[in-house]
Amino acid sequence: MKNYIKNLSKFEKRVLGVSFAILSMFILIAIFAQVLSPYNPYEKVNLPFLKPSSSHLLGTNDIGQDILSEVIYGTRISLLIGFISSIISIVIAVVLGLRAGYYGGKSEDIIMRITDFFLVIPFLPLVILLSVFFRGSYIGISLIIGLTYWPSSVRILRSQVIKIKNKDYILNIKSMGASDFYILRKYILKEIFPIVVYRFMFLIKGSIITESSLSFLGLGNPTIKSWGSILYYAQSRNVFLTDAWIWWIVPTGLCICILSMSFVLIGYIVENSLSPKKEVA
Repeated sequence: MKNYIKNLSKFEKRVLGVSFAILSMFILIAIFAQVLSPYNPYEKVNLPFLKPSSSHLLGTNDIGQDILSEVIYGTRISLLIGFISSIISIVIAVVLGLRAGYYGGKSEDIIMRITDFFLVIPFLPLVILLSVFFRGSYIGISLIIGLTYWPSSVRILRSQVIKIKNKDYILNIKSMGASDFYILRKYILKEIFPIVVYRFMFLIKGSIITESSLSFLGLGNPTIKSWGSILYYAQSRNVFLTDAWIWWIVPTGLCICILSMSFVLIGYIVENSLSPKKEVA
């Protein structure tokens, strides 16, 4: 990995360092939420709609709960859903992409028809429909996002596998009697790894935004503190009619945007640094 990092420009190194620092900060907040949170986010600790002060840095919500504590605890759920759903999606995408791209034939036709079917269906309405049956469980939300967020990755990985399997060195290795499993594991997976990393980061970003969107629409678990549920309660209490939106909505929205951007930048830079073109240069 050190050799890859050396190939980055100074600007890319700075962006990567800042992005990793941001991501690390959010992960630490999620892990140590109970320690960092000044109050229990599920308990009423003061009067409703208090403005930010030394006691409540982000004020309180409509029932007197500390908003900063909600945001801290929400980091844990949002990240957890993002990682679980993205792992499910990328595993499905890699397996199907390798199968369709390397072996071709009827299996490729079946996989691509299923992929096209999911791509044709509008993503958000499909997720909303499925969420109705899994409401109340963040594991259920993770499964819904994970099982519906893989099609675009399959198409990208399949096209790359087709290009790689027709390279001269792959054909030479195959002619020497190497098994398909060996070629897939030793060479093709290594070549598509940069794209897998980028897609994984992209999927985490999308999963966090999707969970926030579902919770904002009232399709998440209202009893669990996530960034989406914070926004849901804010808009359901007509917070935009008061000044409370400044300390209730803006910090949560900024957390979603900053964390999402860090994932995108890490994925983009890592993909470029690990790509064969970058390595040859």
